[in-house]
Amino acid sequence: MGHGKYIAPPEGQYQVAAGQVLNLQFTVLPGESRDVDVRIDLNGPGAEAHLKGLYLCKADEKVNFHIVMHHRAPGCRSTQLFNGIAGGTAQVRFDGTIIVAPDAQKTEAYQENHNIVLTDTARVETKPQLEIYADDVKCSHGATVGSLNEDELFYMRSRGIPEAEAKTLQMLSFLSPVIPAGQEEEIEKAVRSL
Repeated sequence: MGHGKYIAPPEGQYQVAAGQVLNLQFTVLPGESRDVDVRIDLNGPGAEAHLKGLYLCKADEKVNFHIVMHHRAPGCRSTQLFNGIAGGTAQVRFDGTIIVAPDAQKTEAYQENHNIVLTDTARVETKPQLEIYADDVKCSHGATVGSLNEDELFYMRSRGIPEAEAKTLQMLSFLSPVIPAGQEEEIEKAVRSL
C-alpha cells in the first residue's frame, strides 16, 4: 500500500449472525478522495461489529463516511472509532448512525469520531447519531474537532524537541488507537508529509 491508496473492505451491507464477530478497518491516506458507505445489521444474539477508521487529508481531498449500525437482536455489541487529520482545503464528513431495535435488549454500542484540523481552510463535519427503541441498553456517541494541543507542543519544545517533530509526535499519538497493525511506518511517513 502506498500514499493515495485506499484500503478497506468492499462498501455495502454486512449481515452478522448470532455469535459472529465482524472487524473492519478503513484507511485513507493523503491524495485520495473517497466515499465510504457501509451498513451493518447485527441479526443474531451475541453478534458483534468493531470498526476502526483513519484518514489523513493534506490537500483538497473529500472524504465522506456514512455508517449505519443496526442492532436487531439482543445482546449484541458494536464499537466504532474513527480518527482523522485534515489540512489544506480538505473536506471530511462523518455521518454515523446506531439504531437499536425494540427487541435488541442488552445492546452495547459505542461510536466516536475525533478530528484534528491543521488549517483554517480545512473543513470537518461530524454527525454521530443514536436511535434507541429498547430500554435496557448501554450506548454512547461522541465527536471532537480541534487543533493540535499548544500546551503539549510547548512542553515538548521546552524539552528540546524541534517544532516539526513535536507536531509529528502529537499527530502520531492521536492516531495510534486506529493505526492498523503492520502499517505504523507507512502512517508515520504520511503524517510527516502533512
